[in-house]
Amino acid sequence: MRWFLGIVVLLSLALTLQAGLVAFAGYVLLGVFLLSRYLAKSWIADLEAKRFVAKHPREIGETADVRVVVRNTGKIRIAWLLAEDMIPESAALQRRLSLKGARLKVLAIRVGGEDEIKYKLTFHIRGYYQIGPLFVETGDVFGLHRRHRVLTEPEFILVYPKVLPITKFDFSSTRPIGEIRLANRLFEDPTRTAGVRPYQLGDPLQRIHWRATARTGQLHSRVYEPTSLAGATILIDFHQSGYFKNGEPIRSELAITAAMSIANAVTILNQQIGVASNGRDATDRIREEALAKPEAKPDDEGFANRYDARARFAEKEMSDRLRPVVVETRRGYDQFQRIREMLARLELTDGRPFAEFAIEMGQRMPRDATVIAILPRVPVETSVALGQLKRQGFAVSAVLIGLADDGSDTRAVAGGRLIAEGIRDVRYVNAESDIMALGDRNAVPSPAEYGVNVELA
Repeated sequence: MRWFLGIVVLLSLALTLQAGLVAFAGYVLLGVFLLSRYLAKSWIADLEAKRFVAKHPREIGETADVRVVVRNTGKIRIAWLLAEDMIPESAALQRRLSLKGARLKVLAIRVGGEDEIKYKLTFHIRGYYQIGPLFVETGDVFGLHRRHRVLTEPEFILVYPKVLPITKFDFSSTRPIGEIRLANRLFEDPTRTAGVRPYQLGDPLQRIHWRATARTGQLHSRVYEPTSLAGATILIDFHQSGYFKNGEPIRSELAITAAMSIANAVTILNQQIGVASNGRDATDRIREEALAKPEAKPDDEGFANRYDARARFAEKEMSDRLRPVVVETRRGYDQFQRIREMLARLELTDGRPFAEFAIEMGQRMPRDATVIAILPRVPVETSVALGQLKRQGFAVSAVLIGLADDGSDTRAVAGGRLIAEGIRDVRYVNAESDIMALGDRNAVPSPAEYGVNVELA
């Protein structure tokens, strides 16, 4: 608009002063201005794009081949076009994924022709990754006009968390028999005899109690106590305050890997399993962002440049989420898959603190399942909340992630606060090797590798 006003003023002065050459130059400038405006508007409007990528879930280390085809549907050749297929900037900075190829390319497309952008993504860490949308920029050759547009809807790829084998699972409840009534008595512990009863048809030979049989002269069978392992409910503290930037994303991924490995071990034992967290689900975050930014849609031309577009389509770093992410504790063939997908999408949040979340979950968890709390730190509020669960009749264990045992006695203070609340089963994870040894109560954790001093209070 300023160029147009300038040309009009120039022509008015030239006509007033009867300066023929100046008037001719003004007409030429006006023609160039109108032609440039028409070309820039036509080029940006005549574009179509389509992305080709397999959207099936992937494991860590697998790749995705991305191909974006851009087509010129107009009747004028597009002299130049800057196209960028956007990916999460935070994921690239944290090295959650790596890219091979060029997702930013300058194209020139003939009438009815097409060009493409090809690159390959390798996923190093689990997550819910957004690919796209495609942002394009074009304009006239004189630089008088710039047009921006967002093409194609974004695609999403789910990457599952890592599962490590736990060689020995020893998170069984140590509660005295009779403290609570078990919801399921289908499993018995053959090492713990509760008494004897008369033989019933179908009792296996190894169940017969030979001493009682010899003493009474009639067949008697052993009665076993219900197994002390009645499954587990895993509570994951995914509040932003517990995961410092200089230890990320290593510490948070250790927490997810530990939770996934424990869930796998319990599933193999055919026990009930559930997971809950105060983090946020990536799908909820995407839905909230779409509602908060209704103007940020494909075909939108309201961008100053590609950096403005990236900012409007970027992930929100902060969240006021208060609703927990929960996979209810139960048995089932597909229970493990639900947990796997939930943990793949779980993200850090600055919403509800773990203490409030744990107290709320106390009303929803079955009491015959061991509560396993996975914690990056242990403030006083957290230890009191877990102690309250203990007093309500839950068997509670704690897994502390990335706590150092240095001069600040971080590990000792955290363990002391839990023991003061009656939680004596406290284990430590500083590396993946510690996860595989989680079942052993006496395992010695590896040294912390993150260079962080965790604030406990």
